[in-house]
Amino acid sequence: MRPLSVFALLCWVLFSSVNAYSQEVLQFDNEQQRQLYQQLTAELRCPQCQNQNIADSHAVVSVDMRGKTYQLIREGKSRQQILDYMINRYGDFVHYIPPVNRYTLWLWLLPLLVLLALLVTGIVRRSRQAIGSDAAIQPTSEAELDQLIARYRSKKP
Repeated sequence: MRPLSVFALLCWVLFSSVNAYSQEVLQFDNEQQRQLYQQLTAELRCPQCQNQNIADSHAVVSVDMRGKTYQLIREGKSRQQILDYMINRYGDFVHYIPPVNRYTLWLWLLPLLVLLALLVTGIVRRSRQAIGSDAAIQPTSEAELDQLIARYRSKKP
């Protein structure tokens, strides 16, 4: 066997074993449980990875969260009960859609307040610019025109 074909065979065995290892084989009673599991693992955020859901994360805490989610689904818990359990255990951060309460209200209002502040700033600047351009430029341009006319007339015989 040539070294290149041995290397290709070795790579194929390595990649196929990694792919088989990374896929979880879970047994559900019905399709609704499977869909609930997939939905929840996509909605819950990994506390360690921070911007990755637990379905895609290979961190130890994500593996534990997936296991607990599977266990709670098998026990017949509802979607809200499972979310409440995870939020109580890991905090509001674990859910991608934080609830509106006194602690997270600024998360919901801050983008609107920034947009409003930018809009007001733009309107104020435009109005000042319009007022300033009418009052300041006009007399200056009239004086300059008078000077140009006077120079032109003085050059003629």
